[in-house]
Amino acid sequence: MSHTLKQVLTIAGSDSGGGAGIQADIKAMSANGVFAMSVITAITAQNTEEVTDVFELPPAIIASQLDAVFDDFDVAAVKTGMLSSAAIIEVVVTMLEPQHVANLVVDPVMVSKSGHSLLRPDAIEAVKTKLLPVALVVTPNVHEAQQLSGIEIASLADARRAAKVIHGFGCKYVLIKGGHLITERATDLLYDGRFFNVLKGEFIETRHTHGTGCTFASALAAHLARGRSVLDSAHAAKSYVTEAIRHGLAIGHGQGPTDHFYFLER
Repeated sequence: MSHTLKQVLTIAGSDSGGGAGIQADIKAMSANGVFAMSVITAITAQNTEEVTDVFELPPAIIASQLDAVFDDFDVAAVKTGMLSSAAIIEVVVTMLEPQHVANLVVDPVMVSKSGHSLLRPDAIEAVKTKLLPVALVVTPNVHEAQQLSGIEIASLADARRAAKVIHGFGCKYVLIKGGHLITERATDLLYDGRFFNVLKGEFIETRHTHGTGCTFASALAAHLARGRSVLDSAHAAKSYVTEAIRHGLAIGHGQGPTDHFYFLER
């Protein structure tokens, strides 16, 4: 007997090492009970140690991929990751607007864990003025929130001020991932323009955290597609990522990836 799953689209870059980007998105979405589809924006030469090269796909082929997906599938949520140029951001926003996507999760990928810039300087302004205004939720980590807001973040109080600035760009919710917070590690902050929700979590001491940002945003999009509220989806995504980190994989010679399917018997 056939059945259906909610269908969720990721628009992001490819990670040849498999731990982040499109590969992590598809794994996280599948693990959280939805059917994952992808539009690739860039190809990265990447492993657990570094990003060595990036090739951006032409905006026309990105548009063609989006056309193909929306022509055939009932897209319940969209997650964006690496949109490295203003031109790519513009084509993605232009193609998404007529689709009236209710559940758009924007993960503003700017820099890889190894320090390689994944967003051109001119694209930061395009994120603020074009992408965030159409987002339901934006999920920056502390470093990305600092770049978007211009506020240095070392505590939850700083994160609250930054969230207000980012919310001012037009998104409905801001979720600052606090894994890097100095004073309140593993504590995330969700802001809806009026109220703050503090999502406390367990900080797990490990170096194997490659792809956690992509994984979190993808899990969040999956739960939104399945009909949960933003707050409930955030809690579910945080619980999932925590366990994926707890079972992190010591593979490669650098920061290993999380285990997206930690719950499978092996």
